[in-house]
Amino acid sequence: MAEENQFFRPVGDFCRREVMTCAPDAALVDVVGIMRARNISSIVVAEGEAPIGIFTDRDLRNKVVARGIDPNTLKVRDIMNAPLAVIGEHDFLYDALYRMSRQGIHRLGVVDRAGTLSGIITDTDILRLQAHSPHQLVLDIEKAASLDDLKTLHERIQALVLHLTGTGTRTRDMVRLIANLNDQVVLRLIALLREDRFADLPEGFGFVVMGSEGRSEQTLSTDQDNALIYADDLSAAEIGRLEAFSRELIDALIAIGVPPCPGGIMAKNAEWRHSLGQWKQEISRWFDTPTPDHIMKGSMFVDLRTVYGDARFERELKQHVFAHLARDRGFLMRMAQNMMGFKPPLGWFGKIKAESDNAHRGELDIKKAGIFAITDGIKALSLEAANLDGGTHDRIAALAAAGVLKQADASDLDESLEFMVHLRLRGHVEAVRAGETPTNYIRLDRLNRMEQARLRSALEGVGRFQQFIRHHFSLQLLN
Repeated sequence: MAEENQFFRPVGDFCRREVMTCAPDAALVDVVGIMRARNISSIVVAEGEAPIGIFTDRDLRNKVVARGIDPNTLKVRDIMNAPLAVIGEHDFLYDALYRMSRQGIHRLGVVDRAGTLSGIITDTDILRLQAHSPHQLVLDIEKAASLDDLKTLHERIQALVLHLTGTGTRTRDMVRLIANLNDQVVLRLIALLREDRFADLPEGFGFVVMGSEGRSEQTLSTDQDNALIYADDLSAAEIGRLEAFSRELIDALIAIGVPPCPGGIMAKNAEWRHSLGQWKQEISRWFDTPTPDHIMKGSMFVDLRTVYGDARFERELKQHVFAHLARDRGFLMRMAQNMMGFKPPLGWFGKIKAESDNAHRGELDIKKAGIFAITDGIKALSLEAANLDGGTHDRIAALAAAGVLKQADASDLDESLEFMVHLRLRGHVEAVRAGETPTNYIRLDRLNRMEQARLRSALEGVGRFQQFIRHHFSLQLLN
């Protein structure tokens, strides 16, 4: 197995299983004595088998010694960090790396499915695996000091994806890796802008991404789809600073190599920068009058995910969406009807029909052929179920668990989406290696017989899913 591929193995394969624990009411001096005797820098605080916090030697220095407090008067719970940040032992090692980087911490408790402590893992443990890795890339992003640095690192993300292709890494894990690394670039860019010119920004705002980026389903050709949400009570001066910040942020993203949205769906444009109340009004306007443009905007917006700032706005807007759609199903029906227009290109005897125009003769737009129908159909069902957590694979699993989809149908959809996104990403990689711009088109003559059979089966599954959507949303009632 390639060394880079280790980062997609379970945390449980790498964590340290022998973990020292103590009770929250243990005397601090006794616990410090244990740490000194065992030459360890931290100890997990647990109640029974459940980890509730952690105490480190840094806590002793900063919270006790530096403040001149008598340690004999303290219990562990008085200075421990709680709650303990944890990760499941079946989660990927890269997830642990990303979580530590995002939260600015150096260790995670590892728990089993029941939430019982089963180990601990540190950033040093991960760093030992490999110097040139996704981990190192994250560390380099965190140290970036300029736009030029971030431009180089953005190119390294692409190079890493090219390298990982063919190592056996699952496509869904690859696209999640791309999303995580792109998030890190955005966060570092925002930090640089705030350090340089925008230290005075108000607290009450959130920078959100939408569409495939919001679902963490990016590939190598994903452009920008983002927006800004801010508190209703900000002053005109504060809103003006956010406007200036949004323009500089988006222009900087373009400068480091993130393509702009051709439709202008970016926070630098006034249409995509509103207060919370204004966004609620805008969403209601889209839903009440489901024109093709409003369906496109509403469908993309509901995938919003907070990358920076106050996540409360995202949660409140999603609740607004769910409440509105519970009262009026019309938008969902129109949204479902829209995805019906993307028919799988299958002819007689299941033959896959390629494009016939000269520009793309012999090729297939894999997004229009099947990916879009699955992602938008699943999104419509998830909106109806008031659960937009995760990406499309997560939503398929949730719909199956809720009984909306039969388990067999859910498995077929999951596999079909995985394979079509795999073909799309592979096409992107081939284009980049050839010095071309990635598109959603794939060459059918480059598929072997088995791949052609799998694609035909996937497209047939898309057709069956569309029939399910037609019946589920009673689309025959629409004019």
